[in-house]
Amino acid sequence: MEGFDPKMVRCITVLSHAQAGKTSLCESLLFSCGLTSRLGKPEEGNTLSDYNEDEIERKISINSSILNCTYNNHYIHIIDTPGYADFAGEVYASIPAVDAGIVLIDASSGIEVGTERAWNLLEEAGLPRIIFVNKIDKENVNADNILKEIKSGLSKKIVILGSKLDESAIESIAETDDVLLEKYLEKGELSDEEIRLTLRKATCQGKVFSLITGSVHKQEGIKELLEAIVNYLPSPLERPAIKATDVKTKEEKEISPSPAGPLSALVFKSIADPYVGQLSILRIYSGTLSSNTSFYNVTKDTQERFGQLYALQGKNQKSIPMATCGDIVAISKLKSTATGDSISDGKVNVLFKPIVFPEPAISYSIKPKSRADEEKISSALSKLTAEDPTLKVSRDIQTKELIISGMGDLHLDIIVARLRKRFNVEVEIGTPKVAYKETVSKVAKVQGKYKKQSGGRGQYGDVWLQIDPLERGGNFEFVDKIFGGAIPKNYVPSVEKGVRQSCLEGALAGYPIVDIKVTLYDGSYHEVDSSDMAFQIAAGMALRKGVLEAAPKLLEPIMDVEIVIPDDYTGQISGDLNGRRGRIMGIEAHGRNQKIKVQVPLSEMFKYANDLRSMTAGRGMYSMRFSHYEEAPAKVVQAVVAASKQEKQEAGK
Repeated sequence: MEGFDPKMVRCITVLSHAQAGKTSLCESLLFSCGLTSRLGKPEEGNTLSDYNEDEIERKISINSSILNCTYNNHYIHIIDTPGYADFAGEVYASIPAVDAGIVLIDASSGIEVGTERAWNLLEEAGLPRIIFVNKIDKENVNADNILKEIKSGLSKKIVILGSKLDESAIESIAETDDVLLEKYLEKGELSDEEIRLTLRKATCQGKVFSLITGSVHKQEGIKELLEAIVNYLPSPLERPAIKATDVKTKEEKEISPSPAGPLSALVFKSIADPYVGQLSILRIYSGTLSSNTSFYNVTKDTQERFGQLYALQGKNQKSIPMATCGDIVAISKLKSTATGDSISDGKVNVLFKPIVFPEPAISYSIKPKSRADEEKISSALSKLTAEDPTLKVSRDIQTKELIISGMGDLHLDIIVARLRKRFNVEVEIGTPKVAYKETVSKVAKVQGKYKKQSGGRGQYGDVWLQIDPLERGGNFEFVDKIFGGAIPKNYVPSVEKGVRQSCLEGALAGYPIVDIKVTLYDGSYHEVDSSDMAFQIAAGMALRKGVLEAAPKLLEPIMDVEIVIPDDYTGQISGDLNGRRGRIMGIEAHGRNQKIKVQVPLSEMFKYANDLRSMTAGRGMYSMRFSHYEEAPAKVVQAVVAASKQEKQEAGK
């Protein structure tokens, strides 16, 4: 990095399906460049990339790792990303930090779900790609079949690189340039330099995608891949200008990559390092940043002073004096800066587009096992969410539960394990409670009388309430229609307070009562024994009685769900959704897939992430958001009421 002209820098991310060999490929690249003296292996827990305790224990990549190497006077930044869908957030974060991608394919498995997702992400970002087909030496691997699958599943614009390009490859390259094609058709040949320059230009423009076959295990194809990276992938100066928003004018502008330009950078990842504290990792798009200076955080509107800049090699940090356009560097112990923040020198202040992370697919309720853990859990979860933007933490106001949401079971299992190992916090997890609500469907008039005498001053409160249903979304309305002093005016607020409190506690199954109008129209009082508390209690008694007499209904939350699946699975998924009481609102084409829009009760969706993955061989994705409440069917009501009674019985033991 230090002393390298940005023209000689390459920034790449390595993407693939799980277990295709990404981490091993990165180890091979570093080994071939002389950065390591031996090849690390994920199964032995000794790679530079997979250095966290949970990665070593599970023998999989969980976090993306920043690596670097030099080859032929070029400096290569490498981001090694996880392949499991549960850690897709790491992949999404790597995209704005690089200028190109290496898509790794396991020759014995062909194009898998993770391969498709990786390709589509790079395609959407408009990034050049090189394909590396690994494990080509395995038994029963047919190279011709793999090529056909790649051309049909990813792109037809494939150029196979080898010791010598064949005629079809040269023709494919020539076809990307009209002048060169004309020359090729006339002379029947092109010089090596013409081929190289045209292939580089076509690769950078996404007109063709080079393909290299090899075996990481045998170090085959690694040199060819390094040659392709430095010869055909763009430098930071060759990437298109980056769009950003000027904070003063609110207008969109383009940031041209240049070491001499104003500083602009994006924090794309944060790491909680046990030794140096939080590390903020950023990609510099333009300008230069020096150690022991400061920068302006445009997102937070604050100045940040910092000490040392670091170049990362897995978990290892090397101090560097400065970094420039195209570099990926880390800074420790920043006070305000977080993932997604835009950084400048304070002169030209722009906001880059925020990193759009995938929405969580599964949720657990989480409860500390002890009071000591209760005090530590908030701080621990705060640190984990700063490191992992796909982890969401919330507290359900109605059910009072603490909820953690993530990308899948594996993701949340690892979060729970980190709570235990990193922060010594023991927790219990469970399925979140559904936030049902109660309402009424008829009118009821009821009396609530509270009378108590115990020697001294007694308690007396007497109210008559009318309960009316409101339209859905009407929430709550209280009306005072007392005439003639049946209840003194100073007790009316107490009646309303008692009604509102009982609405929160429910009458049917303990859930909040909504969409009702409560009218206080009569009652009586005692000159001595009446009190605010007595009228609160009487009002609560009347409210609960009235709801039960007004044909109570249970309302359940309905979710808007969008499911993206390959066309082959449409029938199966539609049938499964019907079984979940889903209403399909429409099916439409979504690229090469189908998008199903459906409304489904939340209670049917808690395990859907795993079920969808199973039904579609991992090819299905979905997003979900709250839509509205509607009446639950009798079977659901019976089950919820029974569960509520059981819970009360157990609580009373």
